[in-house]
Amino acid sequence: MPTGSTYLVTGGAGFIGSHVVDQLVADGHRVRVLDSLDPGAHAQRPDYLNPAADYLWASVTDPQAVRRAVRGVDGVTHQAAKVGLGLHLGDMVDYVAANDTGTAVLLRALAERSFRGRLVLASSMVVYGEGSYRCEAHGGVRPGPRARAELAAGRFEPSCPACGRDLEPVAVTEDVAPDPRNTYAATKLHQEHLCAVYGRQTGAEVTSLRYHNVYGPRMPRDTPYAGVASIFRSACAAGQAPRVFEDGGQLRDFVHVTDVARANVLALTRSAPAPGAFNIASGAPRTIGDLARALVAATGRPGVAPRVTGEFRLGDVRHVYASPQRAATELGFRAQVSFAGGVRAFAHAPLRDAVTTR
Repeated sequence: MPTGSTYLVTGGAGFIGSHVVDQLVADGHRVRVLDSLDPGAHAQRPDYLNPAADYLWASVTDPQAVRRAVRGVDGVTHQAAKVGLGLHLGDMVDYVAANDTGTAVLLRALAERSFRGRLVLASSMVVYGEGSYRCEAHGGVRPGPRARAELAAGRFEPSCPACGRDLEPVAVTEDVAPDPRNTYAATKLHQEHLCAVYGRQTGAEVTSLRYHNVYGPRMPRDTPYAGVASIFRSACAAGQAPRVFEDGGQLRDFVHVTDVARANVLALTRSAPAPGAFNIASGAPRTIGDLARALVAATGRPGVAPRVTGEFRLGDVRHVYASPQRAATELGFRAQVSFAGGVRAFAHAPLRDAVTTR
C-alpha cells in the first residue's frame, strides 16, 4: 500500500504495539490506536506514546468503539490481547473474553464495513506447545506433556514416547501441528482460526505472526505476565540474582521488539500479500540461562550471578525455537538485532511502570 495509508493498531499503547505505531508513523502513515489501558498492564498512561497517532481509549470488546476504530482504515494490525501463560483455570474466562471475543468483535466490525484489506494478527509461538524433536532411533517425534513427577525429580528433557530416549530439539516450522498447552496458547490459536475464517469468507489478506520470545524497551516490569526477559531485568536492576527455573537449559528464540514491529509493518505494507502464519524469530536460539547471564553481565552488578533453582511450572515447555526461513523467503523478514547487542541495550532500557497483580 502506498505511503499515507491509514492503519489501525489495536493494543497500540502496549509493549509491541507502541513500537509498531512508531515505525508506521516514521514511514509517513496515518495511525489510529485502539487501547483500553488495561490496569493489568498499565499503571498509568505511558509517556512514550507517539503524539502523531490518534488514540481511542476503549476495549477491543466494546462493539461501538471498535466500529469507530475501523472506520476508513486500509489495514489492521491486531496486537490487543491478555498475555501470560493462563496457568490457572479460574483465569480462563478473562483470557477468552479479551482474546477470542475481542477478536470476534473486531472481525464483525470489519465485516460490517466490507473490509478486504490487510489484517495482521499478533500470534505466538505458544501455539506449538513443545517444539520439534528428533529421536536417534525414531526420527521426528512429538513428546507428550511432561509429567509432574519427572519434573520434580529434576528430569527436564522430554523423552521419546516410543523408546524413552532423550530427544534432540530442532527448529520448529510453521507446518508443525499446533498443540497449545495452556489457556493463553489456546486463545492465540483460536484467534488465528477466527482471522483465517474471515479471510476465506471475505477475501481479506490475513497474516498471522507467531512471535517468539520478544524483549526490549517498554516491557512491563515486575509482573509475572511480562515474560522472562523483563523478570530477569527487574531482578538485576534491584541488585538481586535472577531466579532461573529448571536447570536453565531451556532453549528459546529471543527476538528484539523493533524487529517484531518491522515484521508487522512489512506484512501491512509490502506490495504483495503474505498470507498464512510466520515465525517471527531471530533464528539464533539461546538458553534461558544464557539470557540471565548476559543480563547480569550487561548490568555490571559485581557479585551477582543467576540462581538456578530447579523450580518448574507444569504448563511450561522445555524447548521451542523457530525456523525463520519462511518469513525470510515469503515475507521478506530477517531479524537485524543481535542477541548480544539487544541484551546489552535492554539491560539499561526503560521499562513500563509496575502494575498491581494478584
